[in-house]
Amino acid sequence: MKDIGKLLDYRKTIKVIDATLRDGGLVNDFYFDDEFVKKLYQANIDAGIDYMEVGYRASKKVFDETKFGKWKFSSDDHIREIVGDNDTNLKLAIMADIGRHDKNDFDQKANSPVDLVRVATYIHQMPEAIDMIEDAANKGYETSCNIMAISTQQENDIKVALDMVGQSPVDCIYIVDSFGSLYPEQTARIIDLYAEFAAKYNKTLGIHAHNNQQLAFANTIEACGDGVDWLDATYMSMGRGAGNCAMELLLGFLKNPKYNVQPVFKFIEDNMLTLKENGPKWGYDLPYLMTGLLNQHPRTAIQFIKDNRSDIADFYNELMN
Repeated sequence: MKDIGKLLDYRKTIKVIDATLRDGGLVNDFYFDDEFVKKLYQANIDAGIDYMEVGYRASKKVFDETKFGKWKFSSDDHIREIVGDNDTNLKLAIMADIGRHDKNDFDQKANSPVDLVRVATYIHQMPEAIDMIEDAANKGYETSCNIMAISTQQENDIKVALDMVGQSPVDCIYIVDSFGSLYPEQTARIIDLYAEFAAKYNKTLGIHAHNNQQLAFANTIEACGDGVDWLDATYMSMGRGAGNCAMELLLGFLKNPKYNVQPVFKFIEDNMLTLKENGPKWGYDLPYLMTGLLNQHPRTAIQFIKDNRSDIADFYNELMN
């Protein structure tokens, strides 16, 4: 942590993004009922959160619409059913996953309730990601670029990708710990690298952390202290596999009086506890720890848990081999 004093105050440039509906949707195939989404929307407003990510806009040419809830596709009409004209300070975001999206599914910003298009990409998909960023920006949206799985990439390749996206109209470039494998000291070094290009091209930085090693919160506040402004979190850490930085932890940490953690606790009490108890599993668990330690995608751990296996040591040997 470069300057511990930064943690004792707040920066007006910090933005908190709620990714519960989108990353959490990977847990239950996006089958959230409208009442849940309306309550989440209101909790975000009451808590002073800056952006709410209202799911993916996945291509129906790629995914079978009958096998997912509507927040996998998050049409403007579905969003309006929840937010109306969204006459609030809360902005709305949506994710386009490169290779699984169709830019023609995005109308002009003037006709849409969405404010921010978050483009998720792997490094080898960067040309297509930049095309999507340019299209969204030309339509009037704010844009971010979430470069996934950077823990598996060579530094020179990351630099090339950052230089490419830096020259695009993107507003924010995200550090994404897809496998939950990073430690705070690694996060700090990666931020130094990203910050060079952010300064060169006048871009904002963001972080999206996963909790495989119970370090999502630690990595997020490391990033915050090192000047990263856009901070992703989810209620009760709900997200794929081990989940994400917990919103209740993050808002409790931030000193900006615009944020109020009480509505977050209330939403968790009324909605998340029952969902966690009765719904599909997410959160820290030994199989996710193992994939995080080994810097591997959590898909094998997700399957291990779905299969109700308990042979933890054998699973570790499988991962090692």
